[in-house]
Amino acid sequence: MNHKDFFDKTKAPIKFDKIKKYVIWGVIALFVIITVSTSWYTVDEQQRAVVTTFGKVTDTAEAGMHFKLPFGIQKVELVEVNVYQKIEIGYTTTPPTDTSGTATPVTVEEESKMITGDYNIVNVDFFVQYKISDPVKYLYSSASPDLILKNLVQSQIRSVVGSTDVDSVLTDGKTEIQIEVKDLITDILAEYDIGLVLVDISIQDSEPPTESVKAAFKAVETAKQSAERVINEAEAYQNAQLPAAEAEADALVQNAEYLKTKRINEAKEAVAMFEAMYSEYALNPEITRYRMYYEMISEVLPGVKVYIDASGDGSDIEMFLPLESIVESSSSETPKE
Repeated sequence: MNHKDFFDKTKAPIKFDKIKKYVIWGVIALFVIITVSTSWYTVDEQQRAVVTTFGKVTDTAEAGMHFKLPFGIQKVELVEVNVYQKIEIGYTTTPPTDTSGTATPVTVEEESKMITGDYNIVNVDFFVQYKISDPVKYLYSSASPDLILKNLVQSQIRSVVGSTDVDSVLTDGKTEIQIEVKDLITDILAEYDIGLVLVDISIQDSEPPTESVKAAFKAVETAKQSAERVINEAEAYQNAQLPAAEAEADALVQNAEYLKTKRINEAKEAVAMFEAMYSEYALNPEITRYRMYYEMISEVLPGVKVYIDASGDGSDIEMFLPLESIVESSSSETPKE
């Protein structure tokens, strides 16, 4: 037996039916795997899914697991709608390069340098926060909605700063600028309708372009702060002294009311006494007149002895009576009120 006959007898026949069966089962398994893997998707809490069928938007889905048609019949775009996006105008924050984890802001002069309403140059940095309000419009209403928003923000910032004087931009007018810019951007975004909503815009920093001007404005700001501090101290002193002053004023008013009541009562008492005297006078005018005359003499001349001629003709000197006895007897006879 030669070598050729030996190999021909030991060679096994190829079973094509078995191989075909394996291939079919492999294709079926691959089909099932592809079908299952492309038939479901998961949406996070911060996301919303936009489902398209043959390129047309047919549904949106909230957070959770969802099913869709496989093999690319339905496609899903995940959009982060519950995440605050940011835009930095005038600067950019680079990722930290050291172990401290602190981001380093880098100035972008072509964005930060602006002209104010009184033709001064300032560097102003803005920080913008926004969210995606409508994922469908965000994906399909415009080609690049984030870039549109950034250009819109820059345009409105330069418009507002360009109509504001430099003092307001650098010192106490920042809040008004932020409010005005936000209102303008909000109105225009509602008109554009690109699926974005502005959350907040704030001035991060504003400063003059040169050191000398910067120093002058810092001096002005320091003076304003000193003035505010003095005003606050004065108001604190006023608040501390006001209760004491009010208490003193109340005491004066109460004392005045007391004196008023006392004077009125005294006046009423004097009127009553006068009326009583007048009634007595009306009964005996002559006697009352003499009595009043004697009382006045005793008050005007308290140290002088006065005698009254009781004889009637003035000839008998021993008939003179001292005035004190008459006044005392008159006083004892006067009725008490």
